[in-house]
Amino acid sequence: MADRYNEIADRLLGIEQELRRLGLWEERPPSPEALNSALPFCYDTLNLTQWIQFVLIVRMKALIEAAEPLPRQCDVAPYAEEALRFVEKDTDRLLELLRELDRLLTT
Repeated sequence: MADRYNEIADRLLGIEQELRRLGLWEERPPSPEALNSALPFCYDTLNLTQWIQFVLIVRMKALIEAAEPLPRQCDVAPYAEEALRFVEKDTDRLLELLRELDRLLTT
């Protein structure tokens, strides 16, 4: 199980690094209200990269650090493919990392 946690942690780090490289990493978190959206991906209050940074990465790291069970399914990549179409940067590597994360959590 530790190997799986390490592999997922590596993907999360890669996602963070890629968001930083693309200039999509934010220094200030969104408001607590924005983070409390009940909709998938908080799509009504956050953009995708904010959700990845402030929800996905934070929650996954907390699960890993506490050795809690990980989600058995993850489908971030299909939504990301759609949402990132409008970003005027090369997001291919970010999408690849998100697909890898999906596969790791779903298998």
